[in-house]
Amino acid sequence: MPKMKSKGAVKKRFVVTKKGRVKCSRPARGHMHASKNAAGKRRLRERIVLPTTWGNMMRRMMGS
Repeated sequence: MPKMKSKGAVKKRFVVTKKGRVKCSRPARGHMHASKNAAGKRRLRERIVLPTTWGNMMRRMMGS
């Protein structure tokens, strides 16, 4: 069976932590921030840890 090709787009968007968890940035960060309050905007800066199943899938797509 051939090797699975790694996906460049996934490599750019996701980060694997030391413990092997996968982190990514939050959605809804593009535009229309005038209606959001300051605390909400700060919260959008934090990275989120993906659930285990999604994390495993993203790690396979990254080739690691």
